[in-house]
Amino acid sequence: MTDLIRKGEGKPLRDAMKRHGVTQAELAARTRAVDARGQGVSVATVIKVTGRGKTAADKCRLRTAWLIATALDEPLQQHFDMPSVSTDTVGRCKPHGDSDPR
Repeated sequence: MTDLIRKGEGKPLRDAMKRHGVTQAELAARTRAVDARGQGVSVATVIKVTGRGKTAADKCRLRTAWLIATALDEPLQQHFDMPSVSTDTVGRCKPHGDSDPR
């Protein structure tokens, strides 16, 4: 599964939360509202993705990033970047582009 990297150590996310006047708990609740499954993102995960310091996480799953950005009604690309190299591709390809015949 693809992980995305939050931009600016989460500052753009915190700025968006401030603009929209939502707390981390309210953002988690909003993710449940936009999730077709009704699960959303836990408060603990929102804290990790939007937080600072040792407990913060720079990477999160694509689905998590999408739910957070959608709950903020902002473009995903404004808050998250794709990794520079996909481990999904690297693990299966040979140097000359031939796929691994597993």
